[in-house]
Amino acid sequence: MTPSASNIESTKAPASALYIGIDVSKATLDMEAYPLSHVAQFSNDEPGRQQLTTLLLSLKPKLIVLEATGGLESPIAGDLARAGLAVAVINPRQARDFAKALGVLAKTDQVDAQVLARFAEAIKPEARPLKSHEIMALDSVLTRRRQIIEMITAESNRQNQATGKIAKQIAHHLIWLRKRLAEADKDLGDTIQQSPLWQAKAELIISVPGVGKVTGTSSAVKSTRCL
Repeated sequence: MTPSASNIESTKAPASALYIGIDVSKATLDMEAYPLSHVAQFSNDEPGRQQLTTLLLSLKPKLIVLEATGGLESPIAGDLARAGLAVAVINPRQARDFAKALGVLAKTDQVDAQVLARFAEAIKPEARPLKSHEIMALDSVLTRRRQIIEMITAESNRQNQATGKIAKQIAHHLIWLRKRLAEADKDLGDTIQQSPLWQAKAELIISVPGVGKVTGTSSAVKSTRCL
């Protein structure tokens, strides 16, 4: 924990609502508390996330806002949500547009945290509960399956234009990808079988004429998605 974080920890939460912005990078978590204008930086690892969560529990903020950063935000967002704190993960474009509206041109981790804290106070995006482990597990399988299908489509298109050695390489890659797709389909089935909830939802949607197994499963996840 940095010295600035210690300063915040010794400060009682103000009578007015407190809003938190957290900028997430691979190595660090930069935080700003608004309107206190206090800042802190933590390491983006398990001890750092635990320190930040403990601090925020003591501050009792009205809302915490993070920017979606390709999944880097998921561990800390999950920790905070499991601790019972109100967390909203926003689209990066929303943060950029808000920064422009404020006239903020500089871009550092701490400035980004400040913008997110101000965004939390001004816009008050809806805080959503954490996805259950079941939802995240099924979401992960579906996402990987979709990625494999996209790779198969791309390689198939390349194969149509390729000749000789390159065409042979692509053919071998397609065989490998189709094996991975079969594994993903098996993982999908296994994941559904482990949860009566998914079985019921997927079977109900699949019963609609023209709806396949994967489409039904995807729809079941979307109907239950919390984040």
